[in-house]
Amino acid sequence: MAIEDVFDKLRTLQEILSEKIKLENEVEEIPKILVTQEELLSRLKKTFIDKNMEFEKCRIAEGEYRTLLTEAKVMREKSEKNMDAVSTQREYEALDKEIRDAAEKEMQYRKDLQREEKILSDLDEQITQSAALIEQQERDLEERRRGIEAEVGEKNGQIARLNREEAELVPGLDPEVLFKFERIIRNKMGRGIVAIKGGVCMGCHMVLPVQFANLVHQGEEIVFCPYCSRILFYEESDQQGEDFFNSEDAGSLADLDDMEEDEYDEEEEDEESSGMEYEE
Repeated sequence: MAIEDVFDKLRTLQEILSEKIKLENEVEEIPKILVTQEELLSRLKKTFIDKNMEFEKCRIAEGEYRTLLTEAKVMREKSEKNMDAVSTQREYEALDKEIRDAAEKEMQYRKDLQREEKILSDLDEQITQSAALIEQQERDLEERRRGIEAEVGEKNGQIARLNREEAELVPGLDPEVLFKFERIIRNKMGRGIVAIKGGVCMGCHMVLPVQFANLVHQGEEIVFCPYCSRILFYEESDQQGEDFFNSEDAGSLADLDDMEEDEYDEEEEDEESSGMEYEE
């Protein structure tokens, strides 16, 4: 297969692989969208459980205070009835103290009971709201999950299509080159084959050694950039005549310097000769 045909295939394959890799990354990232919503739902359920446990404790406490209030009330009423049977001052004082103690307990238990009833009412409202919110979140999450499944299915279908296009394209290409090429595209943001202009790699913008530039220009084999590992192909630039040169040309500048030095030496000799003739 001619090298230009290989480059054409690689350029087409680059588009296919870039799109496929992008879709694969999206398919991998899409489920992560649900993580935040699932964490929120998990926290709501934990709060709901905690509130129910707190409600149960308050319900037990409310029952205990109600019992204590009833007992204190019965004790007070009983002492008040016994007041009619009192015959001595000492009995009166003792019974009066019982009535006052029972009344104080009754008052305190009533306050405690009212407090627990208020807490129970607030918790019941919070639990009702939490249950409704959890139900709504579960519906939203299920709807989002179905949407994501449909989206993932669609993208997997696109990936399958790209895989078929890739399979039709790769016959005739070197498997080792294909392996490197796909890895480069994954690591280099979708660019695995780039042009070389003016001896510069258009992928990493590094100046390439002369032998690499000439090798790419010859177009006889696959050449990888020594800096970014991308596959290189030749492309004419605005300075077409200055893009490439032979390594042998490097010596021509030195030859030019030697010629200038020789001319300079000849001029000095001529001046010296002229000076001698003038003196004579």
